Amino acid sequence: MSLHLTEIDRVETISKEDFYNNYVKKQRPVVIEKLTEDWPAYEKWNFEYMKRLAGEQVVPLYDDRPVSHKDKFNQAHAKMKMSDYIDLLESEPTNYRIFLYNLVKEVPKLRDDFRWPDLGIKLIKQMPMLFFGGQNSKVFIHYDIDYSNILHFHFHGKKRCVLFAPDQTPYLYKVPHALISREDIDFDNPDFEKFPALKKAKGFVTDLSHGEMLYMPEGYWHYMKYLTPGFSMSLRSLPQDISNLGKAAYNIFFMRHFDNLMRKWKGQSWIDYKNKKAVARTHKLLGIH
Repeated sequence: MSLHLTEIDRVETISKEDFYNNYVKKQRPVVIEKLTEDWPAYEKWNFEYMKRLAGEQVVPLYDDRPVSHKDKFNQAHAKMKMSDYIDLLESEPTNYRIFLYNLVKEVPKLRDDFRWPDLGIKLIKQMPMLFFGGQNSKVFIHYDIDYSNILHFHFHGKKRCVLFAPDQTPYLYKVPHALISREDIDFDNPDFEKFPALKKAKGFVTDLSHGEMLYMPEGYWHYMKYLTPGFSMSLRSLPQDISNLGKAAYNIFFMRHFDNLMRKWKGQSWIDYKNKKAVARTHKLLGIH
């Protein structure tokens, strides 16, 4: 048995009116296949180009190790020069990923390579973020701290994206005081005996190729797997729903600081408590014993 996933809608192009009315207002994901074909990035953005422009940048790296009380919220696990990291990506599989890094700020010339799409939503111009990963590396399922609407552009290779709407949260074993599910859930091959609520979850899936853009509505859970080495860029728009603005403010100004404090105070027992609570709450809500 596998997860209940539906293919995400795909269009080659779309007007800003149709995009806003059919997807933003309805909070439905969509892939736009040809949005970037007139960008310089469509031809330029590959590993060699990134090495040439940003090779000397020292970048933060993340892997798939379990959350530790010794780490702060979203703390990087290692650092490496971009040129060395890209060499690693091209030479062998690696779990090291670049996550939510404002490389465009560090290398302003990259701004010349893309355009801000006119799709009827106001994008935050200060926050184009880049993500890199090696073959089979995974971005563990989570939702974003700021509840942004996200335009996620993929370059160089293929990437699988699995999404769940916020109303599927009761089935996803959400960890308290966090933005993640239980880390021992394998979303490629879930254990329905151990995590039976997942059988009720209904999500979406797509594989992104070079130049394609995925719209992820605000608060959507997302799990990413790099099918080949590659990288992506996200552009963000503030949440449309005022209640999500409140949730974002809570996450940014209270939740993450509270979690860091509890990690320092309680140590690993805090992480263990949260993981047990994720299962207990989920099963109690659904009447699972």
